[in-house]
Amino acid sequence: MSPRIRRRVVVLFLALSTALVACSTPAAPPSSAPPPTPAATPSPSIEPSPSAAAFPVTVTDDEATAVVLANEPQKIVSLTPATTEILFEIGAGDRVVATDDGSDYPEAAVPLPDVASFSSVDVEKVVSLAPDLVVAGGLGFTPPDAITRLRSLDIPVVVVYAASVDGVFHDIELLGQATGTSDAAVALTTSMRSEMDAISGAVAATGTKPRVYYEIGYDGTTGAIYAPADKSFVAEMVTLAGGDTITTGSASTYEIPLEKLIERDPEVIVLGVNPFYNPTPEAVAARPGWDVMTAVKNKDIRAVKDTEITRPGPRLPIGLRALAATIRPDLTLPPAP
Repeated sequence: MSPRIRRRVVVLFLALSTALVACSTPAAPPSSAPPPTPAATPSPSIEPSPSAAAFPVTVTDDEATAVVLANEPQKIVSLTPATTEILFEIGAGDRVVATDDGSDYPEAAVPLPDVASFSSVDVEKVVSLAPDLVVAGGLGFTPPDAITRLRSLDIPVVVVYAASVDGVFHDIELLGQATGTSDAAVALTTSMRSEMDAISGAVAATGTKPRVYYEIGYDGTTGAIYAPADKSFVAEMVTLAGGDTITTGSASTYEIPLEKLIERDPEVIVLGVNPFYNPTPEAVAARPGWDVMTAVKNKDIRAVKDTEITRPGPRLPIGLRALAATIRPDLTLPPAP
């Protein structure tokens, strides 16, 4: 597996693992990803949000850690692309002083100093910025030892990782509470819910659900195929977009055997592309053994920009709209607000 595909599969598995931790029976990690760091069940709800004047405030993050914020944070470090987007969208972006190297949106975030990469944090650089809030990614996205070190230096660290669409709404409102921007956060989640409900309602009303294989990755050397795991964030997005989601059949791995994919016989193949993974429909159709699938026979192999679909942040409605239009190009979707 190429490093880029492996990184992508690991990130998606970490998201899935958040949901699995809440279940009574733990799942084994997939062979394609390292075991996740255990975490506590995420807080199911947000308490009434305070105004900026209500600080100090205590928030409970997605690892059930109570984090005390003495004052409204003025210097914030964001360690994941999704949390960077959230902070800017809810009006706290002008207080973000550093991000990770994957934070590529909005444009204002790009020139900010990078203090982290995937599974690595420059703790000394973070400390030198004297932040009064660090927002980290849960279940290994941000290394637990880095979180522990920062907290040992009395730097408040809020850990988030959404394993579902509802989890995204929860985390947006949680960060609104932590940054004194609760009104903007609630307005954002309300708008997101409304638009996503309208899109999913429109596709559901047709009563048609084509079998959809959403490609997360493919290793041309080994022939390994990566699809959404059961109950994963990606599977939920495909379902909301009107597809009968083809999953791996396991809640603990993203790899699916070719034989199983052929058995499920996708009617639509959606390629989740980004700057690092960009297969073409022609290349997919030419893969050995794939010509027996309905989607290949009918040339229903379509690419869609992956970032807004798989990044748990404010642009999920854009991603869902694009995904629904890709799965059901025959439909006219409700206009964007």
